Amino acid sequence: MGLSFRVFGLLLALLVSAPALALSLNEAMAALPAAKAAGHLGEQPDGYLGVVQRGGNVAQVAEQINRARRAEYQRLAKENGILLSDVEAMAGKKAIERTPPGQFIMLNGVWMRK
Repeated sequence: MGLSFRVFGLLLALLVSAPALALSLNEAMAALPAAKAAGHLGEQPDGYLGVVQRGGNVAQVAEQINRARRAEYQRLAKENGILLSDVEAMAGKKAIERTPPGQFIMLNGVWMRK
């Protein structure tokens, strides 16, 4: 009886903690403006977010958003008959152009404030 109680307890702990560790795309999108304003995340020329400074859940935010961006870039590339890398480069250029002053962008492999 003791072993099955411990197994049940372990399973319950895993079930309770797993959702808390996972970050949904909506949660990531909600956290993005603050993470960029705080200098934790920045835009890269390849169309994806990069981690400028680690802290909190910024890596998870970037991962979730980058996953969604990649899916959209793949869709656009296929729909328009162009290379994924071309879509990524165009998206990166636009994202960097739209980044407000004071936030981070990557140029020539170096993070800098715009």
